Amino acid sequence: MPIGKVKFFNSDKGYGFISNEDGSGDSFVHVTAVERAGMASLGKDQRVSYELETGRDGKISAVNLEAA
Repeated sequence: MPIGKVKFFNSDKGYGFISNEDGSGDSFVHVTAVERAGMASLGKDQRVSYELETGRDGKISAVNLEAA
C-alpha cells in the first residue's frame, strides 16, 4: 500500500489530493473513500496509506484509506 501525505482536502467540495511519499505523484481522493474509512475528514499533511483503484470512468483514485 502506498503511503502519502494529504496535500489538499476540501470537505465542502468533497475531494482532495494525496501526495505519494515515493515521489510518484498525486492521487485523487473522494469524500466517499474518506467516509468508508470511518474518517470525518482529512487534514493537510496527514499521513495515510491507501490503495489505488480505477473507476468506471477510467480515473484513478485513492481508496481503502488508513491512518499511517
